Amino acid sequence: MSQHMIAIDLDGTTLNNQSRLSQLTIETLRKLDRLGHLICIVTGRPYRTSKEIYQVLNLTTPMVNFNGAYCHFPDRPEWLASYHHELDREIVFDLFNRQEELGIQLVCAEGKERLYTSSMNLPESPYYPSEDSSYQKISRQTLIHNPIAVTLFTSEADQVPVQRKIMEVYQNQVSVRTWGGEVPVLEVVSKDIHKAVGVKNIADFYHIPRQNILAFGDEDNDLEMIEFAGYGVAMNNAIKPLKEIANDITPLSNDEDGLAHYLINFFDLKF
Repeated sequence: MSQHMIAIDLDGTTLNNQSRLSQLTIETLRKLDRLGHLICIVTGRPYRTSKEIYQVLNLTTPMVNFNGAYCHFPDRPEWLASYHHELDREIVFDLFNRQEELGIQLVCAEGKERLYTSSMNLPESPYYPSEDSSYQKISRQTLIHNPIAVTLFTSEADQVPVQRKIMEVYQNQVSVRTWGGEVPVLEVVSKDIHKAVGVKNIADFYHIPRQNILAFGDEDNDLEMIEFAGYGVAMNNAIKPLKEIANDITPLSNDEDGLAHYLINFFDLKF
């Protein structure tokens, strides 16, 4: 079979409901990598919380973080196709000042390697560090550069209203999406940035035709990627709008090794 680019979302797709990689998923993705296919993580997560997954899978490929706002090749800073789209830091300060009005519990500004938060008491979450030394309180003295993205914690019931309010306030300046699987968050990035931007960038660099792009996802932030891919696959546990535009749906969920089983059948893998 000709080389394929396999774009994989993490939470709710590649990872199970405990945010872990199963052994079958690891073996399947490593096998496809050895066969010459391009396995690319495409996630809303920052690199700091997806780095370990990248390393466990033994990947040597580019990846996409922050829902398309950051495309890079880990450990190869010289990679010519890398990019990052910044968000005006004034938006961060405005969100910080309007938390109560907008119904936001926590504001987190993300740089390539640094995290800035509206509170030093972070919630229990796999996405945020437990060490105080690895993040700083948001202020004009600490956040001196434009971030790549802003993640917002709110109650699950308030997510849609908060998303609407942010779009009303900032209109053509931002895009707002949800991600996170069992621990959903809202992510704010520059306008017109989404996962498909990163997928296309990598595919173009490696001259992989669109029909050879296979993408997997489960959430709102996967819509453009699934639609852009030559063959977009929604997880069994995916939201209804994603299933409606996908080429196919995995018979099994992310908590049942749905991604691995689908790939084994699609590529007729033998172990």
